[in-house]
Amino acid sequence: RGHGPIWLDEVNCTGTEELISNCPANAWGHNNCFHGEDAGVICSGISEDNQLRLVNSGHPCAGRVEIFHNKQWGTVCDDNWDLLDAEVVCRQLGCGRALSAPGRAQFGRGDGIIWLDETNCHGTEKILASCPARHWGINNCYHGEDAGVVCSDSLISEGPQLRLANGSHRCAG
Repeated sequence: RGHGPIWLDEVNCTGTEELISNCPANAWGHNNCFHGEDAGVICSGISEDNQLRLVNSGHPCAGRVEIFHNKQWGTVCDDNWDLLDAEVVCRQLGCGRALSAPGRAQFGRGDGIIWLDETNCHGTEKILASCPARHWGINNCYHGEDAGVVCSDSLISEGPQLRLANGSHRCAG
């Protein structure tokens, strides 16, 4: 269950709309719902392994880099982390261009396993898991070295924003 305002009710999309806000629905914020009726989505085509998310910034296009591998989320070490690595992350997430690649756990320290270290992307890879790096889970890091990314789409504020929350990845919730 979510919390706070319920923005949309009686949504009736045809499936061709680019934004959910383009779908026919009751007026924005007018509803007869409670959070026990919150809608959810699971998108197809999502590979279980090598999913990526940015956390701890309040926006899905900026934050600490976390990657899902071997059925668990883990972080990426900031050793060799640079704008080329961040560019791959932003591309994989559909978040525009990389603006910065902060290290030193700028978006807070993660917990659990550190999956990637010494990441050295060329900047053209489609997914972060394709970049040269140490073998999965082999590192000389601690969570004070967690890598972060800020993508250009994190600065966009064109009308109401939509996000999926409490799902297993950024395309479910």
